Amino acid sequence: MNAIISASELADALRSERPPVLLDVRWQLSTAAAAGEPFDGRAAYASGHVPGAVFVDLDRELASAPGARGRHPLPDLDVFGAAMRRAGVSAGTPVVAYDGGIGWAAARAWWLLRWTGHPDVRVLDGGLPAWEGPLETEAPTPAEGDFVPEPAGSGVLDADGAAALARAGVLLDARAGERYRGEVEPIDPVGGHIPGAVSAPTSDNVDAGGRFRPAAELRARFGRLGATPDAPVGVYCGSGVSAAHEVLALEIAGIPAALYVGSWSEWSSDPARPVAVGPDPQ
Repeated sequence: MNAIISASELADALRSERPPVLLDVRWQLSTAAAAGEPFDGRAAYASGHVPGAVFVDLDRELASAPGARGRHPLPDLDVFGAAMRRAGVSAGTPVVAYDGGIGWAAARAWWLLRWTGHPDVRVLDGGLPAWEGPLETEAPTPAEGDFVPEPAGSGVLDADGAAALARAGVLLDARAGERYRGEVEPIDPVGGHIPGAVSAPTSDNVDAGGRFRPAAELRARFGRLGATPDAPVGVYCGSGVSAAHEVLALEIAGIPAALYVGSWSEWSSDPARPVAVGPDPQ
């Protein structure tokens, strides 16, 4: 099953006998919008969303509170499961997640649902800007779903696992190149990267319109970085959100990958962890 869905395919699916549950996961990493106010995903949702979509709060429902495990640790599974059931998610119901266009937040929802056992979840390619149909402002009240998250035994890395993979496999750093090199660090305590990690900015996964590049292009891109279907691959970013987008791009390319959820926000907060700077992975 393809991990992404186009806007036209979504429109057809919504008219089908088995329409998907829609999750609106609008969220921004920036703490301030253009007007100088903190971004409010719920307000953006209320101003207009794909008909039938239910708002999901990334910070509260797709992550736990920030702390020693990073800025967006794994959510409490009871909280996550309740949020998914409230949205109407059932084990046998298709799910489509979308966000404001960058794709990071929708990918976080996709990854969590996949990791906890949902068999049929996709991301709207290009997000809400790609949707050409009508919008609505009324929040729906879907029937309660029955999805109960059951985490897989693999697919997640902790700090030690990420360090080991950087040596024995391929660990991709999905942040911007300047953060990887340690030239700037706007959020976390220290700039740089996990020793052995390879720079692979998430921005290179998509075209100028914000849609994922074709599978063959992504496969070639990751292959140049050493990530192939036969290699053990992991991904991290700042806090496990944009890295989910990279895991999704790898999925499109046919390359399984694990996610280091704590990412640089966890790694850099531990003074015992080594830090590399510059363009060289080591």
